[in-house]
Amino acid sequence: MKNRNMTPRIARGVGVIALAAGVCLFPIELRAGIVRDVLYSLHLSPKPPPSNAAQGLPRQGFACCNLHYSKDWIDDGNYAELPMISAGTPIEVDSYGKDRAYVKIDGRPMRLGHEYGRDQESLEAWVNKIVVAVDPRPKMATWPKAVRDAVYEGKILTGMTREQVIAAVGYPLTNENVSLEQPTWRMWRSRGGEYQVNFRADGRVRSVTGDDSVTSQMLYRPDK
Repeated sequence: MKNRNMTPRIARGVGVIALAAGVCLFPIELRAGIVRDVLYSLHLSPKPPPSNAAQGLPRQGFACCNLHYSKDWIDDGNYAELPMISAGTPIEVDSYGKDRAYVKIDGRPMRLGHEYGRDQESLEAWVNKIVVAVDPRPKMATWPKAVRDAVYEGKILTGMTREQVIAAVGYPLTNENVSLEQPTWRMWRSRGGEYQVNFRADGRVRSVTGDDSVTSQMLYRPDK
């Protein structure tokens, strides 16, 4: 059994030596990529990430919705207690790393971190939800004044559509919300501050429930 296990290792070693000799025949700018790809095929390195060119990067877009950040970090928890970047703010997606994307927001280097929904959607799918191709602000300008004011403050108004709720507070976590069409979204103002957005059959907000200390911060009241 020991000798059988050694056989594929020896074969892979010979392959690497042959690779090292053969790759010298290629221009220097091609060598790193060739070595990386062949090492992966021999199971001697992790799968290489797709190149920026393959992903169409850098990509210009806009914040789909109000995003919340800590220093240079924005994750899919999008806790409303944190400082806010307004929906429609220009974003450039520069590159992808492990569970994060490197972006510039209004020229400032920042990171988008995929912390909670990794098992439900890919990093690229999540980033494509957050960074949209079309500026949402012209459409937002057509919404009723009370809805616009609520979105600008990052709060929820009874009667909002699902789209308007997303603009105001972002997407619900995919690991806790199976579908955007479900009647209740489980949301978070902070790590310990859960609230629920409840929709009527017509898809508009019926109520926001949870602890009063949380809902009082998330509900927009035009009369106040």
